[in-house]
Amino acid sequence: MYIAITFLIAFIALLLVFWGGKVLLNGKWLLGFIRGTIGLLLLGGALLIVLIALDVYSYRNLAKEHSVGTVSFERLDDQHFMVKFADEDGVSQEFELHGDQWQLDARMLKWKGPLARWGVEPAYRLDRLSGRYLTLQDERSKERSVHALSESENGVDVWSFLRSMDNRVAVVDAVYGSATFLPMQDGAVYEVRISHTGLLARPLNQQAQSALNEWQ
Repeated sequence: MYIAITFLIAFIALLLVFWGGKVLLNGKWLLGFIRGTIGLLLLGGALLIVLIALDVYSYRNLAKEHSVGTVSFERLDDQHFMVKFADEDGVSQEFELHGDQWQLDARMLKWKGPLARWGVEPAYRLDRLSGRYLTLQDERSKERSVHALSESENGVDVWSFLRSMDNRVAVVDAVYGSATFLPMQDGAVYEVRISHTGLLARPLNQQAQSALNEWQ
């Protein structure tokens, strides 16, 4: 009985091999498979390019130095501030920052090679607002705060990909533009400007100027 079952299984296997060989030798399915695979790859590539374009579209053109917004502070407690950031479009966001100093960061795309020669200007997108403490002990032991100002909405992050490639892409570099850490002070207001070299913060009122003078 077991020998008969073994021969039956072997016979079925041989039939499958025979039918599989006939299918493989018939070139029509292979051509269809290749066409289908190429079509799917092209559609996937087109979708990826669209997602990349949407992420790059979220960046702003940087033709010349200009203001990207203002940062104002209200003291809530010792080393604890409510921060209001109003961008160049007048859109305001509020965050709580812990620490003694603040910093605003931006992501920048700097074109190079043919694009730079054709006059394509760098692009930027505001990235995050963060606080830090003056002493290393406070920095290690006390609450820290970092707030995102923008994120890639479609899951494709061109800037992070370029950074992971160590900027080996021939036409563009991904760099950080950061304002120098400046002191937080109750009532202080700063203006943040951006140029091709990065971000620069300037005091707009007496409280900010006094805090800056004391810190320096």
